[in-house]
Amino acid sequence: MLIRWLVLDVDGVLTDGRLYYGDDGQVLRAFHIRDGSAIVLAPRAGLSIAVVSGRADPAVRRRMQELDVQEIHLGVAHKEAVLRDIAARHGVSLAEMAFMGDDVQDLPAFAVVGYRMTVLDAPAAIRDLADWVAPVPGGQGAVRAAIEHLLERRGVRLADVARRVLQGEAPIDGDE
Repeated sequence: MLIRWLVLDVDGVLTDGRLYYGDDGQVLRAFHIRDGSAIVLAPRAGLSIAVVSGRADPAVRRRMQELDVQEIHLGVAHKEAVLRDIAARHGVSLAEMAFMGDDVQDLPAFAVVGYRMTVLDAPAAIRDLADWVAPVPGGQGAVRAAIEHLLERRGVRLADVARRVLQGEAPIDGDE
């Protein structure tokens, strides 16, 4: 089945899972720049990106908006319900969705999607359920690796997508 959507958890997937608290209580996270590059390019190859996180954080929303992610769902208690909603609104089946999570709170989402993905440093119970495990830990380019993996399953290289974008060529058809 062709995966049309990659839905990402944030903490432990897009970040290393650590939260830094400033003196004013502000939560700080680090995002890997190569994950961001892949997130921007993926839709040009027919792979849509969504973010679904249990935590609601303005910094996460800001970063995802910078990357032009259209589906940003923060403060979500039931991720599987959001996945069903995204699928219904965009006319795709859950089998055409991949979800990348890293811990037990992601198990309900794993149960409804067609392709389960996780990070190298996820607990063994999560890795054992995943269809694919990133070669690196969360926050260290795992999302980039996931996007490259999903595109390569279609016969598309992310580098080719980038080259076409830089040369002003048409996007790669996601159904190739």
